[in-house]
Amino acid sequence: MKKSHAIISVLLLVSVNTYASDALAEGKRLYNETCISCHGATGATDTDIKLIVKPRKLKESILSAAQMVKIISEGGHTYGAHSDIMPAFKYVYDKAQIKSIAEYVSQTFNSQRNARVKKHLSEANVQKIDAQKMYKIGKKIFKRNCSLCHGLKGDGKSIYVEQSKANKEFLYPYDLRKTILSEDQIFLMVKFGAHYWGADKEDMPSWKKKYNDTKLRSVAHFVKTKIVGTD
Repeated sequence: MKKSHAIISVLLLVSVNTYASDALAEGKRLYNETCISCHGATGATDTDIKLIVKPRKLKESILSAAQMVKIISEGGHTYGAHSDIMPAFKYVYDKAQIKSIAEYVSQTFNSQRNARVKKHLSEANVQKIDAQKMYKIGKKIFKRNCSLCHGLKGDGKSIYVEQSKANKEFLYPYDLRKTILSEDQIFLMVKFGAHYWGADKEDMPSWKKKYNDTKLRSVAHFVKTKIVGTD
């Protein structure tokens, strides 16, 4: 009886590994069929394609595989991007195919993502303060700095953005009301800047030289509790 159980376990393991391998191969095929033209063969956006907003470097992305599934399926605009350069592929591929693309990207280009995020979070020096105080600190900093681009409502609309368009500099701040990022991810994005996490430009700068981790965490807390999910 024990021997038969062992054989079944081995067969199941082989089956799972075969399925994972097939899914990864399918993800690679679909990536090379569609995504490679913008994100490049190595996920580094090393292509000659000319776009107003250059695609993210997938090898540096802060997104988890599950978040990538949502972005690939629904498109960047659904989750706050003001450009439609990252389209919705749910009309092109089914759920299994989209998942295979996300897994391929995560495992092939961005396999260190989880360790990188975990390391930065473990090294953060955030003081323990009550939620109400954190909210007030975050609100003050957001109004003073972040709202210049993201707007007071976090919708990515501001006079500064309009001025950038007039000057043909074209800033495209995210609509934070729709962001897919967790509070941890918002904190790391604010601390290190978007360029560190794969953006081509440094329009979203790093604020770690101006504010300590407690204040930056307060900004993330304010955004997540006050702005995300509002209309």
